[in-house]
Parts: sequence; C-alpha cells; structure tokens
Amino acid sequence: MEFLYEKVAYLKGLADGLDIEETTKEGKLLVKIIDILEDFADAIVEIDEDVDEIAEYVEAMDEDLTNIEEDLYEDEDEDDEDDEDDEDIDFVEVECPNCHEEIYIDEDLLYEDDIDVVCPRCNEKIELEEEDCCCHGNHCDDEN
Repeated sequence: MEFLYEKVAYLKGLADGLDIEETTKEGKLLVKIIDILEDFADAIVEIDEDVDEIAEYVEAMDEDLTNIEEDLYEDEDEDDEDDEDDEDIDFVEVECPNCHEEIYIDEDLLYEDDIDVVCPRCNEKIELEEEDCCCHGNHCDDEN
C-alpha cells in the first residue's frame, strides 16, 4: 500500500509546485482534498494490516478445526469398525407379559437355559416359549 502514500505525496508536491494558495477558495479546497486523501491512505493501510492479521488468525483456526475433525472422524471410523462386529447380532422383539413393554433380546441368548430374561421396565422375569420365537421352535437355524 506504499503506492498510496507515493501518490498523495506526488499530489502535495504538485500543489506546492503550482503555488496553490490556501488563501483562495479553490486553494483551500484542493489542500483539504489532499489532506483527506492522506487520511484515506492511512486508513486503507491500517485496514490492510488488520485484514492480514485476521487472515493469519483464520488460517490458524482452520488448522485447529482440521485437527479436531481428524480426531473426531478418526474416532467415528473406529466406532464404525466396532459396529461391524455388532451387525452379526440378531435381536428378537418380545412383549413383556407383565407390563406389555416391547423389548429386544439377543436371539443367541434367548433360549439358553442358564440365562433369565428380565424386563428392564418392571424387572419381572419373562418366561419365553419356543412358539414366541419368529422361527417357531427351530431357533432360527433354517433362516440362512
């Protein structure tokens, strides 16, 4: 922005070289215009410096945001890998005979004798019979 100062200095020199008198109306006007142009040059240089400072700040924020996104999405990628293991689990929807709440039970655990199914709402044990299963007693073996 140095060129602005050079142009204003040129106009000042030109005004001095032309012997523009500040005592005339036109002379006062031209001198004031040149002074105001110098003020504008100062303001523009200051704004340009502020813009450079803000650009550096935004760049630093962008780098920080990129690091946060990488950390966040890296965690999501790890979670997605964990979810792939969960996709093999099939759940069966069962209605609690006591409170009539719909609950979901892991199908592999559903008919094991040593595991009791307890309703999470009423905490009562749920007795399941083989016809309650979607495969009607075949324990979902012939699904595949």
